[in-house]
Amino acid sequence: MRTSRSRASRAPEARDGAAAGPGRAPEVLVLLCSVAAALATVAQPVVLGRTLDLLLRDGDAAPWLALSAALLVGELLLDSLTALFTGRCNATWTAHVRARALTGLLDAVPDRARPFSPGDVGTRLTLNATDAGGAPAARAALAASLVTPLGALVALALVDPWVAACVCAGLPALALVLRTFARDTGASVAAYQRTQSRIASALLEALDGTATIGAAGTGKRERARILAPLAELAVQGRHMWALHGRALARSGVLVPLLTLVATGVAGLRLAAGDLSVGELLAAGRYAQLTAGVGGAASLLGAIVRGRAARDRTRELERLPALAHGTERLPPAGTGELELRAVRVVRDGREVLRADHLRVPGGSTVAVVGRGGAGKSVLAAVAGRLIDPDEGQVLLDGVRLDRLTREALRTEVAFAFERPVLGEGTIADAVASGARRASADEVERAACAAGAHGFVRRLPHGYDTPLTGAPLSGGEHQRLGLARAFAQAGRLLVLDDATSSLDTATEHEVNLALRRSVRPGTRLVIAHRPSVAARADLVIWLEAGGVRALGPHHELWHTADYRAVFAPAEATATAEATATAEGAAPVDGTATAEGMTTAEGTAPADGTAPVDGAAPTAGVGPARLPEPRPRPEEARQ
Repeated sequence: MRTSRSRASRAPEARDGAAAGPGRAPEVLVLLCSVAAALATVAQPVVLGRTLDLLLRDGDAAPWLALSAALLVGELLLDSLTALFTGRCNATWTAHVRARALTGLLDAVPDRARPFSPGDVGTRLTLNATDAGGAPAARAALAASLVTPLGALVALALVDPWVAACVCAGLPALALVLRTFARDTGASVAAYQRTQSRIASALLEALDGTATIGAAGTGKRERARILAPLAELAVQGRHMWALHGRALARSGVLVPLLTLVATGVAGLRLAAGDLSVGELLAAGRYAQLTAGVGGAASLLGAIVRGRAARDRTRELERLPALAHGTERLPPAGTGELELRAVRVVRDGREVLRADHLRVPGGSTVAVVGRGGAGKSVLAAVAGRLIDPDEGQVLLDGVRLDRLTREALRTEVAFAFERPVLGEGTIADAVASGARRASADEVERAACAAGAHGFVRRLPHGYDTPLTGAPLSGGEHQRLGLARAFAQAGRLLVLDDATSSLDTATEHEVNLALRRSVRPGTRLVIAHRPSVAARADLVIWLEAGGVRALGPHHELWHTADYRAVFAPAEATATAEATATAEGAAPVDGTATAEGMTTAEGTAPADGTAPVDGAAPTAGVGPARLPEPRPRPEEARQ
C-alpha cells in the first residue's frame, strides 16, 4: 500500500533544491583576488629584469621602477583582500553547512536520527562543519595557485625555451607527489574524524552521568573508557601528518633541485651571450614559481579534509524528513483516531502491526504491554512522529500525512518521559510549542500537572531561570506535562510521561486529564494497573500486535493481561508502603496535605480506591472485587 513514506524519502532532495546557499559570490571574490595577486606575481620578474638591464646600461629606468613598485604594492593589497574574503567565505559557508545539517536533523523522522549520538552530532556540527566550510575558499585558492606556476612557465618559455624545457622535465615528478598525497589522505582523514567523533560521544555520555560516576567512584574507569580510542586517534593523526610531511618533503627536495638546474642552464646561456643579466634574474625567479606547484599540497589537504567533513554533515542533512500536506482538520471533530493496516518495520523486524484500530473521539485510552511490545512506536505513529511503512493513520477522518505542519502540531501534543525544556525561564518552557501559551494558560497547565506548588516556592516563581532551578526527575517530568497540557489539542499522547511521578501525583494528573485539560482523545502509555483502570479503553499490545482492545475490568480476567502489570504492582506496593511509613515519594516531593500514596489500598485490578477506604493487605489478584469507578468520575 502506498503511503507518505515515498514523499518523505523525497524530502531531502526537496530541501536541497529549496535551501538557498551563499552562492558562488564569496568563492568568486576569493578567486578573483587570488588570481589578480598571482598575475602580479608572474609579472614582477620580467619587469624587475627589464629594470635591471636598463640600470646596468644607464638607460631611463624610472618608468620601469615605478611599475615594479606598483606591482609589489598591488600584490600586497591583493593578498590582504584575499585574506579578508577568505575569512568571510569560510564563515559564510561554515554557517550554511551547519544550518543545513541542523535543519536536516531537526526535520528528520526521530527514528532515523536516533543512530547519531549527541557527541557524534556535536562533532559533525562543529569541527566537521568548520572543515567543510573552508573547502570553497581552499578550492578558489588552489585554482589561483595553479595560475602562478602555469603563468610562470609560459613567461619562462618566452624568456628562454631551454630553461623552460629543463623545468618541464621535473614537473611530472611534482604531479605524482600531489596525486599520491590526495589519494592517501582521503581515507586517513575520514578515519581520523570518525575516531574523534567516538571520543566526543563517550565524553558527552560521561558528562550526562557525572553524579552517578561520582557516587559510584568510577571516575578512573570512565576516563579510561573515554580515552580508549585516543591511541587509535594518535596513530591516525600521525599517519595523516606523515603523509602531509612526506608530500612537503618530496616537493621541498624537487623544488630546489629544479631551481638549481634551471639557474645553471640560464647561467650557461648568459655566458654564451644568449641571455642578459635581467633575463637571468627573471629566468631564475620563474623557475622557482613554476616549481612552486608543490606548495599546493597544503591547499589540497584542506580540500580533502573539507570533502570528508562535508560527507559527514551531509548525512545529517539528508536524513528522511516528514512531508506535510495542505489539508486541515474539520472544525467539529472530537479527535477520533484510526489506524488502518499499519505496519512499522525496523531492522527487518515488524515492531508494530495494527490492522484496524479505532479510538473513539474524546476517550482516554491506555496502551499497555511488556517491554518491546511496541507501545512507544504506537504513540509515535499516532502522533505522527514517524510514518508507518505501510498503512494510514487518520485523525477525525483526515490522514495525518495530508495535514499541514501547523494543523498537525497544533492539534497533536506530546509529553515524554524525559522532556527537553530548553533554555529561558520555567514560564518559557511551559509556554513553548506550536503556539505560545498565555500566562494564565501556563499557570492552569502547571496546576493540572501538579507543578504549580513547587514552582511557586522557587525564588522567582515562573520567572525562575531553568539553569537556576534544582529540579528533581519528577518535577522535570511535571513541567513537561504542563507544557503538553498547555498545548493540548484533539489528541494528547503521554509516552511514559508519568514514570517518575509518585502514585498520588500520577492520580492527580490522571484526574486533570479528565477535568482541567481541553477535551479530546488521550493516549497514555500505562505501566500501572490503576492508570489503565481509570482509562475508558485499553489497547493491549503483544509482540508488536494489538492483542485486545477493551475496558480494563474486562481484560483483567485474562491471566496474561494481569501478568503485564506484575512488576508494576510490586513497585507500586513497595512505594505505597514506604509512603505510608512517612517516606518521601519517588520524585522527592511531599504528597498534598500529608495524604499517603495509597496505591496499596487499590484492588489488584488497578481500580482507584474509594476515598477513605482502608488498605486491603495481603489480598491476591484473583480474589479481588470487580473495578469500581471513583466517586469523582461517577459525578462526571
